[in-house]
Amino acid sequence: MNAQNLRIALQGMAANRLRSALTMLGILIGVGSVILLVAVGNGSAQAVQKSLDSLGTNSLTVFGGGGGPLGILGRRTGTQSRQVNLTQKDVTSLSNKANAPDVVAVSPVDSDNSVSVSYRGSTYSPSSFVGVYPSYAAITNHQVKIGRFIDQADLINHAKVVDLGTTAVKDLFGSSSADPIGSDVNFGGTTLRVVGVLRSKGTNGIQDQDDIAIIPTSTMQDHYTGAASGFSQIVVEAASADASSAAQSEVQSVLASDHGLTTTQASSDFSVLSQSALLATSSSSSHTFTVLLGAVAAISLLVGGIGVMNIMLVTVTERTREIGIRKAIGARRSDILGQFLVEAVLLSVLGGLFGVGAGIIGSHFRIVGVQPVVAPYSVFLAFGVALLTGLFFGIYPANRAASLRPIEALRYE
Repeated sequence: MNAQNLRIALQGMAANRLRSALTMLGILIGVGSVILLVAVGNGSAQAVQKSLDSLGTNSLTVFGGGGGPLGILGRRTGTQSRQVNLTQKDVTSLSNKANAPDVVAVSPVDSDNSVSVSYRGSTYSPSSFVGVYPSYAAITNHQVKIGRFIDQADLINHAKVVDLGTTAVKDLFGSSSADPIGSDVNFGGTTLRVVGVLRSKGTNGIQDQDDIAIIPTSTMQDHYTGAASGFSQIVVEAASADASSAAQSEVQSVLASDHGLTTTQASSDFSVLSQSALLATSSSSSHTFTVLLGAVAAISLLVGGIGVMNIMLVTVTERTREIGIRKAIGARRSDILGQFLVEAVLLSVLGGLFGVGAGIIGSHFRIVGVQPVVAPYSVFLAFGVALLTGLFFGIYPANRAASLRPIEALRYE
């Protein structure tokens, strides 16, 4: 690209401002679409990953007969021909390092979702009211905002204490930022003292994870479910994400041994949900979704490139006599080729730059409930493709102009 070709290209664009602007608009839309749609896919993937991370990346959830994936929300769902309950013996066996060396923490989850909660005239029912061990907080990544989480002393002493999620605090105390520590709240006729408020975890796509009340397992069995009912689920923490598969196999083996079942029977009577497996599946699906969005957006970039080629063909036709005059006074084939190729590339580059700006600005707004997150590679990729588009689709018109014979060009009307 020499200065003369650049000057001529700019003069040509200035002479047809509207046409040049519309041509750049096609490239702008293509580049902006690629960046924005990839950002939407990336933002969606990060939101899903954040939701799964909030449940504990190394955690496993064990469901007994009649349980299922929705049991992670504290509800029993589905039916099976044989009802096999999770018991205290299962919890003890899974806690034994000799039985499950890749398991580092275990907590039963006992739930009662029919409890009505009241405090000074405010009444509501939490979507999750669970009895757990103190280890539940670390396994499921629950963090305390104020106060403390239930501890081993509470479990041993059957203490009437409770930790509340921010939604529960809002419904009972009027504001999610209220400080309810030390308040006595009536849970289905039993008074429990609030000892902690959990940090917000948001929604997992199915349920509000902050609409929860957590008490010691011993207290849940004393006043709500009874010791003989068994547990709705058991949550287990693997030593690491890489050890999740080994921990899952150990859990199934321990349950089979405890209940006198074969491995095949245990796999049908107990379900083990692995968060790391969910995360891997989600990442794969999100990647496919993002690629699909990017491919759809790339079509508009292709259309923009065709627009560049179309306009350059028109430009060559309009300037046929000019080409003839330049060749007659000594312009070489490479000069003519460079003149029109520079103009095509310049249109694509300017359109690409505006498209990058439009894509980045658009990513600051939520789209269908998703906050887009710009992927740096998409910016460079989209701009690079725009540049190559101008080069590719500009070659034919430029070559056609350079191939004109001077005599024929001068006679063109």
